[in-house]
Amino acid sequence: MLTRFNYLPTSILIAIFCALSSISHAQASEAVAYKPIADNPPAPNLTLPTLNGETVTLESLRGKVVLINFWATWCIPCRKEIPSMQRLWLQLDKSKFHILAIDIGDDETAINNFLSAFDHPPTFPISLDKESGTLKTWPVKALPTTFIIDQQGRMVYQAIGGLEFDSPASINVIQVLMSRNP
Repeated sequence: MLTRFNYLPTSILIAIFCALSSISHAQASEAVAYKPIADNPPAPNLTLPTLNGETVTLESLRGKVVLINFWATWCIPCRKEIPSMQRLWLQLDKSKFHILAIDIGDDETAINNFLSAFDHPPTFPISLDKESGTLKTWPVKALPTTFIIDQQGRMVYQAIGGLEFDSPASINVIQVLMSRNP
């Protein structure tokens, strides 16, 4: 859909997609599912600061299944999927699973204001990409975009659009990967 707009910067395309995403969260979770990524390429490297002042690298998470979610505070589907991502985080074994929720383009104040509006603010790590540099190395065409990375650091699944991360189908995809020997 967005290919005819290739002359626009990626950040503008993402903003357009989010603005046009007025479908309900329930409709989005039914319409969007994880899609296998052909040939399971290695995930591009990531080194990003987190909201709590630490630095996270994708390499440091090798051996775990990693859910990487690209989002922004102004993205309506992103806002709607945070609670289900938190429920998923609370359900799965942290020794085998990790979430990298990467905010694109917002500063700490905007993110903290956004997160404080939730009844149960997320406890999973929030990574910061203030300059949107990851968009140059990751195949992100719209927000939200989610990738599931296996224990070897390969991209195995992708979803574009809002998800219910704690749906039985989503949890099953992750648990099957977690059960494999790294």
